[in-house]
Amino acid sequence: MIHPKKSYLEHVAIWVRDIHWHIDFFQQVFGMGMREVDGPVEAPRQYWTLGGLQFIHDPDHQAPEGRLAHLGVMCEDLEAALAAARAFGVTEMPQGRNWLRLPDGLAIEFIQAKPASCVAQALSIDPRAEA
Repeated sequence: MIHPKKSYLEHVAIWVRDIHWHIDFFQQVFGMGMREVDGPVEAPRQYWTLGGLQFIHDPDHQAPEGRLAHLGVMCEDLEAALAAARAFGVTEMPQGRNWLRLPDGLAIEFIQAKPASCVAQALSIDPRAEA
């Protein structure tokens, strides 16, 4: 079944104990520089890379289920995506109406693409195609 809505995974957020180690690793190994930072660069609370990673600094994180904080999904039509999601019995989170928790606990941040056409453009990229 083909769905008219279009979205893509914009970022994956993970808790990290040593945020500077992760920043350095992904910068030096993959060339993923800074897209955004929450707090001072010298002591960031959160750090987003070009390439879709978000590090959330939590030196005491010990959760047995892993380090995944949430998925950030870029939506061509935020309202349509939220309406469709609510039909599945998801729960709104305290962060806002665009943050939903799935029944198994996974958190998803719905993000409105600006301009919406960038979703189609991102989805048109074939990462496996030969150059």
